[in-house]
Amino acid sequence: MNNAVNGVAVGVKQYKIESTFLEREVMIDFYLPPSQNNSISLLLINDGQDLPLMPFTRILDSLYDQQYITSLLCAGIHCGTDRKMEYGTANTLHYAGFGGKAGAYTRFVIQELLPFIRHTFSSFSFKNISFAGFSLGGLSALDIVLNNPKEFINVGVFSGSLWWRSKKYGKGYSDDKDRIMHQQVREGGYYPWLKFFFECGTLDEVADRNNNGVIDSIDDTLDLIQELKKKGYSDDAIKYVELPEGMHNVATWARAFPQFLAWAFRNDNNRVKMPGEADNTLR
Repeated sequence: MNNAVNGVAVGVKQYKIESTFLEREVMIDFYLPPSQNNSISLLLINDGQDLPLMPFTRILDSLYDQQYITSLLCAGIHCGTDRKMEYGTANTLHYAGFGGKAGAYTRFVIQELLPFIRHTFSSFSFKNISFAGFSLGGLSALDIVLNNPKEFINVGVFSGSLWWRSKKYGKGYSDDKDRIMHQQVREGGYYPWLKFFFECGTLDEVADRNNNGVIDSIDDTLDLIQELKKKGYSDDAIKYVELPEGMHNVATWARAFPQFLAWAFRNDNNRVKMPGEADNTLR
């Protein structure tokens, strides 16, 4: 199946992979570029079952039609029924035990999915690989990239679950010590080729645990960006998009996704920038 905009068409192929690590069948939607050059980029996307709701093909068609992005193969990975266990941080459990299968999901991506893609689409030579995800899927994508940095170049985190914590609120919890991803960045390595894209909506949630007038999802994201900068990542390696009236839903992520694609896979032959593309922070 495909959509078309002014003659530009993105094709979609669906495959099922039997995963030994996850002990289940994993559905993958592959979005093929209209111009299939030998050397293209590869983008993995968690919660791939939500992409048709954007709809993702229309986003891609428009970007290709306006020549904003270079050719890329997108792999939309459908989540399983045990999403809160498969998504998370592989090396540290959420205090309630969530993320218990995150290590298995990481092994699926690295040891099963990537080899499957390279074999199935052997006519392509992937010049780089990126990973993106929404909410808990964004946390998962970031965790997999940071734990396998040699495989990836960009990561896109939309309304990321960066509150993921090792201790319950009110039980001696501390932002400085108990946010798992922040601690992981603080204690982890520096990989100068990695680049990070973060999106938050001003209506992502209502919680404000430190009562500073800023919702937690924005606070957690901005704090993580500061940890990345302390680690050595420059402003050029980080893009933050804050969407006014943006909510924790597919419609909001669909607003931000074109910005991520144009940032990560920019067609340098096109000197016309998308609206807002020149700004590091959109408000």
